[in-house]
Amino acid sequence: HIPLSGRNPMLQEALGIRPHILVLNKMDLADPRRQPTVLEHLKQRGCSHVVFTDCQRDGNVKKIVPLVAKLVGNSPRYHRAESTEYSILVIGVPNVGKSSLINSLRRLHLKKGKATAVGGEPGITKAVLTRIQVCEKPLMYLVDTPGVLPPKLGDVETGMKLALCGAIRDHLVGEDIMADYLLYALNKQQQFGYVRRYGLAEACDDIEPVLRRVALAQGRTQKVKVLTGTGNVNVTMLNYPAAAYEFLQDFRAGRLGRVTLD
Repeated sequence: HIPLSGRNPMLQEALGIRPHILVLNKMDLADPRRQPTVLEHLKQRGCSHVVFTDCQRDGNVKKIVPLVAKLVGNSPRYHRAESTEYSILVIGVPNVGKSSLINSLRRLHLKKGKATAVGGEPGITKAVLTRIQVCEKPLMYLVDTPGVLPPKLGDVETGMKLALCGAIRDHLVGEDIMADYLLYALNKQQQFGYVRRYGLAEACDDIEPVLRRVALAQGRTQKVKVLTGTGNVNVTMLNYPAAAYEFLQDFRAGRLGRVTLD
């Protein structure tokens, strides 16, 4: 969803002249029409080795190991004669699929199962794990790392995009604010999948009727006690926070269409 906003500028500086590949994961959720524009943007920023992957179906993951071997082999800093194994670090912002990538590589090259826990929220990987073998020929080890966000985000919009993609915990931003921004972003990109999904008459800029439709469609209601002059009355009301969460989850799972926010 965020090939440009989802990069930590401090990590880019740290990479410097070291051989590196930019893996843009979850390509099954992104708008394929935006790929050429994204690649052009990245090339201008000096990022020439880009691989789009989908770790759920192992799409394009097989391109990574040969490309790594080629880049390291061509680098004058790394004389391979005395060392035949490759040690690679996987770095990035939280919840972009670093652990999923490692598991996908192991499935492809070693026919092995999970080596590291994954989950749809930031902070699943707590510490730098031990080296995990992902390939036999060439012998390649990967090191999984916790997601690292820059200490200060450049602007509010970048922060909102990171939050929508689960790099920042939802409650720190607020599901209602995120849902409002998501609606704005979808309309801006002319992605009207939400209109069909929730049975709206047309696209709209107001989040309230959208959340009302979501709440009604998903049965998100709550009983609230109202104190009246004659006694307490239980009233059933729509649960807007739950509807906002549902709206965000639909976006993250690709149920609102394939969207690139950048």
